[in-house]
Amino acid sequence: MAQSFDSLTAAQIAAGVAAGDFTATEVAQASLAAIEAREGGVQAFLQVSPELALEAAARVDADRAAGKPLPPLAGVPLAIKDNMNLVGTRTTCASRMLENYQSVYTATCVQRMLDAGCLPMGKVNMDEFAFGSSTESSAFHRTNNPWDTERVPGGSSGGSAAAVAAGEVALSLGSDTGGSIRQPASLCGVVGFKPTYGAVSRYGVVAFGSSLDQVGPFGRTVEDVALAMNALTGAGHDPYDCTSQDCAVDFTEHLNDSIEGKRVGIIPAFMEAEGLTPEVKAAVQRAAQELQNQGAELVEVDLPHLDAAIAAYYVIGPAEAFSNLARFDGIRYGYQEEGCANLSDQSSLSRAHGFGAEAKRRQMLGAYLLSSGVYDKYYYAAQKARTLITQDYDAAYAKVDTILMPASPRTAFKFGEISDPTQMYLSDLYTISLNICGNGGISVPLGLGEDSKLPVSAQLVGPAFKDRQLLTFARALERGFADAATGAPALSVAPDFAGKGGEL
Repeated sequence: MAQSFDSLTAAQIAAGVAAGDFTATEVAQASLAAIEAREGGVQAFLQVSPELALEAAARVDADRAAGKPLPPLAGVPLAIKDNMNLVGTRTTCASRMLENYQSVYTATCVQRMLDAGCLPMGKVNMDEFAFGSSTESSAFHRTNNPWDTERVPGGSSGGSAAAVAAGEVALSLGSDTGGSIRQPASLCGVVGFKPTYGAVSRYGVVAFGSSLDQVGPFGRTVEDVALAMNALTGAGHDPYDCTSQDCAVDFTEHLNDSIEGKRVGIIPAFMEAEGLTPEVKAAVQRAAQELQNQGAELVEVDLPHLDAAIAAYYVIGPAEAFSNLARFDGIRYGYQEEGCANLSDQSSLSRAHGFGAEAKRRQMLGAYLLSSGVYDKYYYAAQKARTLITQDYDAAYAKVDTILMPASPRTAFKFGEISDPTQMYLSDLYTISLNICGNGGISVPLGLGEDSKLPVSAQLVGPAFKDRQLLTFARALERGFADAATGAPALSVAPDFAGKGGEL
């Protein structure tokens, strides 16, 4: 009997391919058919790569026919955020500046997913150079939230989250500089994981903030995300990335362990923060109760310097962005203005016309913050705040094993609803501090909000390099909100897209 491939998790697809229930080529064709049928509504992709996907599928099928052991994610469709290089595709960062840039090598994180058997379905949309929280700053087109196409999918990894929520792919890769995995995962009702800084190589990922950026996976279940983490970290330290750490463990090994006797931190000030909507607050409170029902102890913790996190981030982030984007000058890389008489005009006009408004805003802010007489007042102070925030988290983790908080203060908002950039920055209120200190965090769907009927979620955060333990808590939360009869997670593919194209 035919079934839509979007009804299967990544783990189920890999198991089905290994068992011969269907071939990897059939999965690739089903994913391509789903993309074709659904893209008009969701607009998650910037570039679809059928040739690469079908070539990868053919290799998987040939290995199975030859009796060779298959990799753990064999035949699983994967979408890749368009700031990650993949040979055979463009890497545009959703910017006119890199509109025609052809990848000349493949990012380590992408290669490791391909080595695990994933099928590269294409590159997905994002905020330009990852500057944003709604994917509205993309130079090419907006991406729609599959749960309501008049609302944003979040950002900057909005395309990565929407592609999974719309059932076009089973897994996707995003990058998180201030919440760009966890916030869109929350708004789209999927699982989004930002590992500890250094756990996943950043080699081949176009940098926004080098001390803040971290690659991580999106999936519909915690198990799928754990399998992706095995692929991303299994080969250990990447010699091409000096920040890469060897943290290869089996992230699925303790996934279903009990959390009885474990301690879960609650931050009272976070639950009373301005802008937190009642339905999100209620959902997080239900999550706390569920963890307590499973035997965990709730413990109040205090992070006294957390109110400085947004201010510190919007000093450190733009400063690093200004440095990283200086290379895109129309001479060495990127869009090149025609008819310029000298190098000065070439550079200034290429940058003026190649970058969008938010990219210019961040770079100008970064240039100012690093200028003489300003650096000590702001940048140095932000780095001191970073140290204090990191110490606050360390003190909290001496008392608890994980901390529960919202991932986003609200459900998905409508396009154009937030026009003030500073108000948009507050969308990352609950996520930024994790990038400041480098610890891991995961967004877990809890169902639909009581008022909006849109996805709501909770965020769990943990100590550095205890990401496997964090996934155990996430799985416990997912288990607690699963369908009682079927065990299915609280949310699956958005109903307006489920089953449209892509039969196996």
